[in-house]
Amino acid sequence: MGYDVHITRRAVWWDEEGAPIGADEWSALVEADPELEMAGAAEARTEGGVLRYENPLLARMVTHAAADGAWLDLREGVVTAKNPDVVLLAKMGAVAALLGAKVQGDDGEDYPL
Repeated sequence: MGYDVHITRRAVWWDEEGAPIGADEWSALVEADPELEMAGAAEARTEGGVLRYENPLLARMVTHAAADGAWLDLREGVVTAKNPDVVLLAKMGAVAALLGAKVQGDDGEDYPL
C-alpha cells in the first residue's frame, strides 16, 4: 500500500461533483510536454512474478531519475501518483496549473503549487 497524491478540479478528489480532467485534454497535455510520455502500461517484478498495470491514459515522467519510473494515471477524471517524491510533486504542481486544477493528498489536504 502507499499514499496517493491527486491532481483534481474537485473540492476533494473523491467527490463525484466537479469538473473532471478529460481524456482528450490529458492526452494533449502529455503529448505537448517533453518530460511526459503516454506509456499505457507499467510492470514491476515481484517475488511471485511480474505485476502489470494497463491503462491507455497512464503517463510516465521520462526525465525522472527513478529506475521504476514516475507514473501519472488518469482515472475517473483525476490524475493520481503513488508515493510521489519532491520531483514528481513539483511536476504535478506544474501540470495542475496548466489544467486549472490543484494537487491534493489522499486525506484531502491541498499541496501548494
